[in-house]
This record gives sequence, C-alpha cells and structure tokens, in this order.
Amino acid sequence: MLQDGRRVRVIERDLNAPNRMAGESLLPGGYLKLIELGLEDCVDEIDAQQLLGYTLYKDGKEAHVSFPLEKFQSHVVGRTFHNGRFVQRLRKKVASLHNVSLEQGTITSLIEENGIVKGVQYKSESGQVLTAYASLTIVCDGCFSNLRRSLCSPKTLMLLPGTETLWLLHPLNTNSKSNQTS
Repeated sequence: MLQDGRRVRVIERDLNAPNRMAGESLLPGGYLKLIELGLEDCVDEIDAQQLLGYTLYKDGKEAHVSFPLEKFQSHVVGRTFHNGRFVQRLRKKVASLHNVSLEQGTITSLIEENGIVKGVQYKSESGQVLTAYASLTIVCDGCFSNLRRSLCSPKTLMLLPGTETLWLLHPLNTNSKSNQTS
C-alpha cells in the first residue's frame, strides 16, 4: 500500500516500549522478509545476536540443527533479540515514512454501513473521541479482541498472552466527535 502512495494510519493502544521479559527469534526467512519490506535495519542497534541454528535437548541427549544458509549472503542469518526493542524500532521506522501517521489511541468501535466496515471510532491519548474512515481497515488486536466478536464468532487459539494492539488504516477522512461516549 505504501509503495502505491496510499496514506496509512496506525492507531496503537500503547506506544510505550513493551516492558515484559520476552525474547524473540527471527529465523533467516523472516530476516529475508524484512529485507524485502525494507525493514532490515530494524534489527540494528537492539543488541540482536546472530542465530545460526538450534540445539535440541531431550533425555540427556542433544541434537544440533543448523539453518541451510549456504546459498545466501553472510548477513542472512537468524536473529535473537528483546521483543520490546524490535517493536520500538519498527514503530520508529513506520513513523519516519511520509505517508504514514502513527498515533496512540484506543479503538472503541468499528464503523459499519450495510455490513461493511468503513472505519473506526477511537479515543486519542488525550481522551478526545475521533473517527477515522478507511477503504481498508485491518484489525490486529490479539486473541482477546472484543471487536472481532462484533464481526463474527471465531474460535481462537491463544498461543502467546499479552499481544500488542495494532490498527492499520487507510484514512479517507478524520472527524472529531466531541461529547460522545463509547
């Protein structure tokens, strides 16, 4: 979308650095995807360590598993790092793009017309109720999503607790709506 010159709005519940002990492993294929997206520098300056494979332990035995990296350049390896540092680098990169707006806010409801999501209503960091309309609304608020339940009744599988909330919108218009409650 960005390469097409479209405007993107990201509304995230909390822009503070995640403060939990969580490590992250990025496999070589994930690093290649970062390169493809122009985000490879997001693993720089976060104390990322190169990951060339894994060692598996069971019943006093161990097995070494190396990534098949022979056909790639030497910088294409896995990485391990602190999740919060990586998230902050991604946010910094997103905020630096000219056609992206990154702001902190809490989505209170989806705006629907004839069963089609047209945008969101949200509270800004200052508490102001705002509306953002978009031709495409992507909801990424984790397994405890209240908004997903308003659209369908999915069966969700929680793999990891504490997922971040990330909203990506292609804004067409933003109107302030004061004195409204959610």
